Amino acid sequence: MKTLKIVAAVIAGLIGIVLVVAAIAPKDYGVVREITIAKPLPAVYEYARLLKNQNHYSVWAKKDPSMVTEFRGEDGTVGFVSAWDSKMDDVGKGEQEITSIVEGRRIDYELRFIQPFESKDQAFMTFEPAGTDQTKVSWGFKGRMDFPMNLLLLVMDMEGMLGKDFSDGLGNLKTILEQRQ
Repeated sequence: MKTLKIVAAVIAGLIGIVLVVAAIAPKDYGVVREITIAKPLPAVYEYARLLKNQNHYSVWAKKDPSMVTEFRGEDGTVGFVSAWDSKMDDVGKGEQEITSIVEGRRIDYELRFIQPFESKDQAFMTFEPAGTDQTKVSWGFKGRMDFPMNLLLLVMDMEGMLGKDFSDGLGNLKTILEQRQ
């Protein structure tokens, strides 16, 4: 009986430690990448503001060329939705909606993932002049994991998991735009 009490106390102590760590662990996460494109801001913004164009440069869209896509609304305006459905787990099923636009400067999106897991994140693209006929584009997202799931943030490397995909997508965007006349 004494051994059982010791084991129960150790387990309770471990659970208590885990809950305390979860209570003080970060709940917010985010990834941002940027690139400079040798094109004037209006040309870059006009191409990138259209969600349909993401299928040409987004790494995730390129992972499954056979995924089913659906578009609702007027592309490049608040309320436009780009939805996808893929059989591949690393692409999954979800949708992205334009939630805010600061003309020529910033576009905000809500990402709603449905499969393989449910979550909502906020994404954005910003645009700013970076010299003569050059534009700096930043692309990123931020999200939140509530207690106690935020413990996963201690072992998940969001920068490592997603940073390369954002960088590669921006590289694809740069290539597309710089090759256009």
